[in-house]
Amino acid sequence: MPNIGAVLKQEIARLSRREIRSEVQATRKASAQYRRHIAALRRQVAALERQLAMLSRRVQQAPTDSQSETRTKFRFVAKGLRSQRARLGLSAGEYAKLVGVSAQSIYNWEHGHAVPRPAQVAAIARLRGIGKREARTQLGNAKAKRAPRSRRR
Repeated sequence: MPNIGAVLKQEIARLSRREIRSEVQATRKASAQYRRHIAALRRQVAALERQLAMLSRRVQQAPTDSQSETRTKFRFVAKGLRSQRARLGLSAGEYAKLVGVSAQSIYNWEHGHAVPRPAQVAAIARLRGIGKREARTQLGNAKAKRAPRSRRR
């Protein structure tokens, strides 16, 4: 017959192992959750770092304000020029004064005989956003600047 002390010792060891196992299992679950959360945060940080690097490259490659005007490309469509001039209610000569070219150039552009230079296309694009009143005002200012001064003798 076994010694009562040894049986008691075995029973106490068994119960303590069971209690420790239940306590350690909760800690293991929490630890696994923390590891998963940390891994997700690391992935998120890596994605944000890639995004930051991409955006910084874009900022470095982006042109300055003065360069953006020269690099911006506008499409020229003859029909669009004709409709814009009609919308503003201007003759070819008046529209030519606003753009800074001759009336014959406007005619050639509208009929597809010629294509404006990039600087002229940019001038046409600047006129897209104005209305009839503003066009007339600009035309009046252009006429006032170009009016010849009479000489007194």
